[in-house]
Amino acid sequence: MLSDIIELRSFYNSTLGHLAEHSIARAIEQVWAKMPNERLVGLGYALPWLDRLREGTERVLALMPASQGAVNWPANGPSATALVFEEELPLYDSSIDRILMVHALEHAENPRETLMEAWRVLAPGGRLVIVTPNRRGVWARFEHTPFGTGRPFSRAQLNALLREANFTPGPWADALHFPPSKKRWMMRMHGMFEGAGRRFWPIFAGVLVVEAQKRVYQGVPVSARASRRVFVPVLSPQGATGAAARQAVGKGDA
Repeated sequence: MLSDIIELRSFYNSTLGHLAEHSIARAIEQVWAKMPNERLVGLGYALPWLDRLREGTERVLALMPASQGAVNWPANGPSATALVFEEELPLYDSSIDRILMVHALEHAENPRETLMEAWRVLAPGGRLVIVTPNRRGVWARFEHTPFGTGRPFSRAQLNALLREANFTPGPWADALHFPPSKKRWMMRMHGMFEGAGRRFWPIFAGVLVVEAQKRVYQGVPVSARASRRVFVPVLSPQGATGAAARQAVGKGDA
């Protein structure tokens, strides 16, 4: 099951979504080292946090998977969003300083290939910050939030996956210690649950946040890979290709 762009935007516009955004923002701040004039990319649905983090950057791009859909961002100014395939990013090698990956890895067709593509576009010493549902958390068990869809991960699984993709895992953080309830009285108590959860049961957090650094001292084999994607032009009339198209042009000239 995959959350599309409409469901994601609707969730983060809700009261529960605002609380989740704030909790995750606090966790991201714990692992986020300041990098002035950095080139930052948000992969997945990272818009709620890109608005907070774009200050002081050279440029910010929001890349959204084709299976999810995309929306225009930012609200003011030229659009900085693009619809992409997460295994084939339209970026040059070593062109990005940091990637913030939210609602992306758990939905990836091949998580390892997605991380290897992130490795390719990151500059030497570049950093990757991943926010993903925690396999042991309560949020991964309820489908009325985006964190209940896709493939959740444990710390050990994420750690192994990052190392396999030539990243060195760094600091960890966690968020969403309050229950994913839409009841008002439960949401009013989210601060109490969040504080207690960080202190007493961090292992059951709703999401895991990890920062990893691109490892450059280990060689990566270079191999040609044919794209597995089939691109169909949306505005091209079906059947008007090849001989049929040439025939249509000939008639027009006549």
